[in-house]
Amino acid sequence: MADTAKKMNIYEAISRCMEDIGAVGKNDRNKQQGFMYRGIDAVMNAINPALTKNHVFVVPEVLEQQRQERTTQKGAVLIYSICKVRFTFYAEDGSSVSAVTIGEGMDSGDKATNKAMSIAFKYACFQVFCIPTEEMQDPDAETPEPVTPAFVPATAEQLHKLNEFVSAYAEMCENAKETDIWNKLKEMYHFNNTGEVSNELVTKIIHQVETWYKKKKEAN
Repeated sequence: MADTAKKMNIYEAISRCMEDIGAVGKNDRNKQQGFMYRGIDAVMNAINPALTKNHVFVVPEVLEQQRQERTTQKGAVLIYSICKVRFTFYAEDGSSVSAVTIGEGMDSGDKATNKAMSIAFKYACFQVFCIPTEEMQDPDAETPEPVTPAFVPATAEQLHKLNEFVSAYAEMCENAKETDIWNKLKEMYHFNNTGEVSNELVTKIIHQVETWYKKKKEAN
């Protein structure tokens, strides 16, 4: 005999899951800094019975990823990964809803992306199922100190290219020396030597000198 029971759509299923999922407390302790946090295992243990009971499953899709290498104070290299992930929640009737969250993770090996995806999933679940978190901090409750972005120096190749443009432009100018051009750039972009030029800033300076060169060439 065919199963005539009505299958829940995703909206009904998520509502039922919300009834079954309880609060998730900060029961795990960070080994390095000692603070308490809600681990991904705790979240999975809280939601898995509800998902199984109400026939909901989740499919992740990484939409964007950024990876950087960062050096610790002790000289070790850490891989820093930021993932933008779409999680699609499906019900047994085929209906679905999606949530997009951002996850960040660091690791000295090959687990940075795994950690980023786990964090993204944890917060997608918190928000989709409105999971009570006992004492989740309101973002408006505190104002953190501003953080200065990490300085990434210009590469040797970038500085070499910049030197070539400055030399070429100086040759084209009858009454200008390379030192004059460098002094003008230092004044415009607020640096004293090339060691203070970041990877991002050197691109702007190269573009500036290239613009001067093209305009001078067209004038001649």
